[in-house]
Amino acid sequence: MTDLAVHTSEPNRRLDAIDRKILTVLQQDASLSVAEIGDRVGLSSTPCWKRIQRLEADGVILRRVALVDQNKIGLGMTVFVSVESADHSETWLRKFADAVSAMPEVMEFYRMAGDVDYMLRVVVADMQSYDVFYKKLIGAVPLKNVTSRFAMEKIKSVTALPVPAAA
Repeated sequence: MTDLAVHTSEPNRRLDAIDRKILTVLQQDASLSVAEIGDRVGLSSTPCWKRIQRLEADGVILRRVALVDQNKIGLGMTVFVSVESADHSETWLRKFADAVSAMPEVMEFYRMAGDVDYMLRVVVADMQSYDVFYKKLIGAVPLKNVTSRFAMEKIKSVTALPVPAAA
């Protein structure tokens, strides 16, 4: 381990080159067996399994999921929704965050710096479904402005983070 390794949320735990390789492999295919992962990163099964367990315990690996093609399940419309608010109180934010977080159509939800206050990535079946969502959104809390941008084509979409190399 080098002194320049990236710190994890655990103050005494650092990511070394093997940890980084494990993260890269798991982001490509989390269905691989521990033995297959170990082969790819140069470890036997037991030390590989222990590292994966530690990465999960440290909160580096949040969960392992299956990625689903949204179009093949009838959710062909992606909408980026920017929201401006006239109210920036903690009470308003908590109510807004709770309401938006409970909406299954919202895939991502960010508080922003810049010309908009919040940005949402919303996935729905079609325009009619978006209209239902929109009415639910604007009815949740008072909003100053809502702007919807409809994606025409997905050109790049990845879930794997570019794991930085140890310096």
